[in-house]
Amino acid sequence: MICKADIANLKTDIVDKLGQKIIVKGSLGRSRVFEKEATIEKAYPNIFVVKYEENNRNVTYSYTDVLTRTVEVDVFDGNQYSPLIPPLEPKKKAVRGDAVN
Repeated sequence: MICKADIANLKTDIVDKLGQKIIVKGSLGRSRVFEKEATIEKAYPNIFVVKYEENNRNVTYSYTDVLTRTVEVDVFDGNQYSPLIPPLEPKKKAVRGDAVN
């Protein structure tokens, strides 16, 4: 569940990274995905704006798009790209016969 603190922390992270290069990854449906280089242009209370490099187009995303992983954002730190939010850890499945106390 997403709480207000998660959104506030993400807003702060994005504001700190204004002007930095990023890679935006997302789904176009029907097993189609996109991955584009962009720059974080502006941040507002509910959305942030990125500018795609290939076609010089501005696109807005909400902070909940990132938190729900509708889009993934990798930030360039000068040497390499790293995820804006850490990847999810896979859930461990209970093995049949294990007792839960």
